[in-house]
Amino acid sequence: MSAVLRDADDAGFVERAMRPADLDRVLAIEATLYPFPWTRGNFVDSLAAGYDAHLLCADDGLPCAYSVALDGVQELHLLNLSVAPAWQSRGLARRLLDHLVARGRASAATALWLEVREGNLRARAVYARYGFVAVGQRPGYYPAEAGRREDASVMRLALEPRAAARGANDDDAALD
Repeated sequence: MSAVLRDADDAGFVERAMRPADLDRVLAIEATLYPFPWTRGNFVDSLAAGYDAHLLCADDGLPCAYSVALDGVQELHLLNLSVAPAWQSRGLARRLLDHLVARGRASAATALWLEVREGNLRARAVYARYGFVAVGQRPGYYPAEAGRREDASVMRLALEPRAAARGANDDDAALD
């Protein structure tokens, strides 16, 4: 899968923290994107633990993209980054990643980590264009059809003051 993206237009998008009241819409997005979506409990636990749960909302106030990241010792770990199908190919994934990079740098983190399904070529390409580098693999990390498991590619983005340049165009998608 590939698409040419434009930058997310600042007009019409509101960035804010995810709240419990947002979970019905977030879960609806999850259900459209993933065969094995996060559960309400996953999101509730993330919010209760104080993870960075960030939303992009359309001008109607409804969430259209979100990310959840965990703080570690001098690092951030991206757990979930998703863009609703109707809002893909507009640069929203890049905007969420920009938020995480800024947050990581502000907290003196040196790296942003993530896992992505080996078979999710579109997401892997988005991350690679952003500057992430594949550094390993987690065998059997994700559930798959018929009781199987799918490997995850482990990717890392260095958060030095001048991180690697990103490409001008990125794809938005379900990025697990």
